[in-house]
Amino acid sequence: MTAPEPFFHGTVAQLLPGDLLVAGRRSNYRPEVVMNHVYFTALPDGAGLAAEIAAELTPGDAVPRVYEVEPTGPFEDDPNVTDKKFPGNPTRSYRSSAPLRVVREVEDWTRLTPEALELWRTRLGAMRADPSAEIVN
Repeated sequence: MTAPEPFFHGTVAQLLPGDLLVAGRRSNYRPEVVMNHVYFTALPDGAGLAAEIAAELTPGDAVPRVYEVEPTGPFEDDPNVTDKKFPGNPTRSYRSSAPLRVVREVEDWTRLTPEALELWRTRLGAMRADPSAEIVN
């Protein structure tokens, strides 16, 4: 698949240029699920949302971070949001089983407002409590 660059990944991990993000980590949304893919987006604020969610779901005072990344192998549309929740790929979200290489940390992404963060806390709590909530892995 081809898509416009650059690409971004949101996380709480502190990374350096050249570091690789790899599949095989536990899901932020369902910790019992080991993920077969690494997820990324062409929208820096979309990666920011993922970073904020990761920070919410991580114990302690996790810092949300956004990185510009480059895929090292093939990738596809993220089936968790494309066509399942949104027709096409308006979120410009992707996933790859190949690693993503960190290019740089991005500082100028939009943080969630306190009200939006509270709304996400409620949504995430409901999703984690719902045993039928599915991750397409």
